[in-house]
Amino acid sequence: MPKIERPLPPYMQVIAHIRDQIDSGELRAGDLIPSDRNIAQEWGISRATAQKVITALKAQDLVEAVQGSGTRVRAAADHLHRSGRDRAASVRRTGRIYTAGEYARIVSAELAPAPADVAEVLSVQEGAAVIRRIRITYNAENQPISASTSWYDGNLAAAAPKLLKTERIKEGSWAYLEEQTGMTAVYGQDRISARMATEQDAQLLGIELPAAIKEARTILRDANSVAVEYGVSINGNGRESIYDYDVS
Repeated sequence: MPKIERPLPPYMQVIAHIRDQIDSGELRAGDLIPSDRNIAQEWGISRATAQKVITALKAQDLVEAVQGSGTRVRAAADHLHRSGRDRAASVRRTGRIYTAGEYARIVSAELAPAPADVAEVLSVQEGAAVIRRIRITYNAENQPISASTSWYDGNLAAAAPKLLKTERIKEGSWAYLEEQTGMTAVYGQDRISARMATEQDAQLLGIELPAAIKEARTILRDANSVAVEYGVSINGNGRESIYDYDVS
């Protein structure tokens, strides 16, 4: 018997809508969100339910009350990842993985020999030429907060030459690859672990050793299970990822 999908409760539909507005950049840091009165009128729900929406958004660190002003989007709201699906949808919509107040620099974009783990994911020979792009993301105080390395099959270089340039790809690497090669990422997997930082990690993040870091390995595949991108990112300054979900 097929599973019947139950619709989200009204207040969760509103929460999801406002989160999507924040993720897409439609609502930016400092922007006002609708008042509980306006939410109630627009969505046809009670004031009590609308207040529940705002309380939940505050609990998720997405918004904050500003005295005499209303409820505004927090400066760090876009740092929070509700789920891998939400994060991927945001990247696909905006072409970026960082938020207002953050910026990134591509510090390296070149062909490099494939390490063993990269070769396994990309289904190439170890040592084969693959594309390696290294990006550092900074906060508003110009402090490095994460470093990531994206790997692609070296055979894509001819069709997607921007991958070998240190300029940002405005539409995002996924959209660019899809446009240039027809490869479309439809499935992603994150593998997250903690480890001690290496000297190279410390240099990228500007931290002192010994230090622990969080490492995330992301594999994006197309409909044929071919790896579109293999990414390895590290965070060492307490930057967190938050996942929340409906368990009703």
